[in-house]
Amino acid sequence: MPELPEVETVRRALARALSGQRLSHVHVRRHDLRVPLPRDFVRRLESRRVRKVARRAKFLLVHLDGGEVLVAHLGMSGRMRLFKKPAPKAERHDHVEIETGTRVLRFNDPRRFGLMALVRKDKLDEHKWFRALGPEPLAKDFTGPRLAERLKGRKISLKAALMDQRIVAGLGNIYVSEAMFRAGLSPRRRAGSVQGALAGKFARAIKSVLRAAIAAGGSSLRDHRRPSGELGYFQHHFAVYGRAGERCPGCTCDVKKTGGIKRLVQGGRATFYCPRKQK
Repeated sequence: MPELPEVETVRRALARALSGQRLSHVHVRRHDLRVPLPRDFVRRLESRRVRKVARRAKFLLVHLDGGEVLVAHLGMSGRMRLFKKPAPKAERHDHVEIETGTRVLRFNDPRRFGLMALVRKDKLDEHKWFRALGPEPLAKDFTGPRLAERLKGRKISLKAALMDQRIVAGLGNIYVSEAMFRAGLSPRRRAGSVQGALAGKFARAIKSVLRAAIAAGGSSLRDHRRPSGELGYFQHHFAVYGRAGERCPGCTCDVKKTGGIKRLVQGGRATFYCPRKQK
């Protein structure tokens, strides 16, 4: 599933292409996404002007004049594909197509775990998808004290806590592993123990890995592509994720004896870490 950096990469591309543009034509090829499209979906979108394109956690938010927001989630395999007109022929899994005067945006989702919906702007914060979400890790107020407050008293593992969207929004398997390595924190550590200076160090590590991944266009492991069709390339800079048995950055140990980076399954998801550097 695309995580925050991949969704933010898509958001930035859509913002450049769509902001200020009027949606001239909408074509729906399949209504039965994870959440069925509303019957009046086309009518409510056509002729609307895009005010801005935002993001909340892993959701894309296209703010329209008239007070509605087009909410989109990429699910497991969804992609937003942008073309200059004339666009090539639509592909099999291009379920929704939105045109402006010069561009064509297609939502492609082979597994149909993604969604598109329309929500009133004044109802957005209280919508069931958003009301319980935790803070945005790239927000200015996401600091050590804020993170410490979110983790305080939690007896679950640090990895499990950071995967909970109610604690911090937008993080996932890849970037939690990478941020824990940068901060030198074990995924087995009790979440509530990350307080004070340690929480500050971890908050900075989370921000740094997310910013680096966004600058690289995200990570393309399976389905992620930028709207232009280009791959992200942060996967070439992973410190630990997917590298079980290998050396971690700055490693001085004998990997033949230590076994290198370890793979641990937590909550059904793989975690990668260095037990010698992460405590």
